[in-house]
Amino acid sequence: MEVFVPIMKAAIIGLGFMGRMHYRALQSLSGVDVIALCDKNIQTISQSEQKGGNIDGVAEKIDFQAHDLYADFDQLLAEEHLDAVFITLPTFLHKEYTVKALDAGLHVLCEKPMALTKEECTAMIEARDRSKKTLQIGHCIRFWPEYTKVKEFIDGGEYGRVISASFDRLGSAPNWNPDNWFADQSRSGGMPLDLHIHDTDFIQHLFGLPKSVRSQAAEMAPGIYGHMSTQFDYDGEMTVSSQGSWMATPSFGFEMSFKVFLEKAILIYSSKANLSLRVYPADGEAFTPVIADGDGYVKEIEHFIATAGTPENGSVITAEQARTSICIVAAEQESAQTHKVTIIKEEQ
Repeated sequence: MEVFVPIMKAAIIGLGFMGRMHYRALQSLSGVDVIALCDKNIQTISQSEQKGGNIDGVAEKIDFQAHDLYADFDQLLAEEHLDAVFITLPTFLHKEYTVKALDAGLHVLCEKPMALTKEECTAMIEARDRSKKTLQIGHCIRFWPEYTKVKEFIDGGEYGRVISASFDRLGSAPNWNPDNWFADQSRSGGMPLDLHIHDTDFIQHLFGLPKSVRSQAAEMAPGIYGHMSTQFDYDGEMTVSSQGSWMATPSFGFEMSFKVFLEKAILIYSSKANLSLRVYPADGEAFTPVIADGDGYVKEIEHFIATAGTPENGSVITAEQARTSICIVAAEQESAQTHKVTIIKEEQ
């Protein structure tokens, strides 16, 4: 007997770099039908090919004839019969559009960072609770194959406990958006909230809430941090650090990487390396483990499609955890400003 599997009807809200990345990922997946696209500049976008971003694979061309097009989100909500929306708007719009979508009875996958402040995140969580719908935040690194593999090694215990872990995310300042809202810290949260938060969130995913943070930062403009380095305190059990930067030279490009020292192995990954994740065990030869195909964008969307409306949706990331990552980054920025250790409060 053939089993009927309902198709999720969805819309993408925002067609910048991340909107096109989500579009590319969605076109490769079954179980979802993108029936509408929404952007305030929809006509301009439909007549051009947008490029940019620090990760390859974005959809440079979109078949705009295959979808209903909207410049107004409220009109889309009124006219379309949707199950879900993918919100890939600038960060300062995340709370407004997420709350509207949830209150309209739709599941939401909202890009990271969740919002600009803890209070905005809380309003989004309250809307989720009212609607009884799913709210997933797009922290794609939790789904990135090399990163999920390193979590498997750590959780599995085969190579013993973690001694030290460091995570880097380095690139030049984004300037691919015509409006360049990234450069406006009041709209993007700047480098710490837009870029560095990837690693802060993954550190939380691996090790839980740190006791405190100590950060140092360099300004790329007065009052705007372009480079940040943080030590995360886990009661002396291990050393954990991360640095993020928008101050790399254009010729450097972009790199995400990590080094994890375990009692019986070292795990190293760099997006610039020819090889993927490498394992250097205490006994035996170095090797490259089997890594799942695809990237974190596809895998986070697969997870959303498969689990929307179920308790299992929070098995990899919850909205509360995404809010906590916002709070940890805020503590990092406070530490950089005061030149002191910032204690992380449990309620975060």
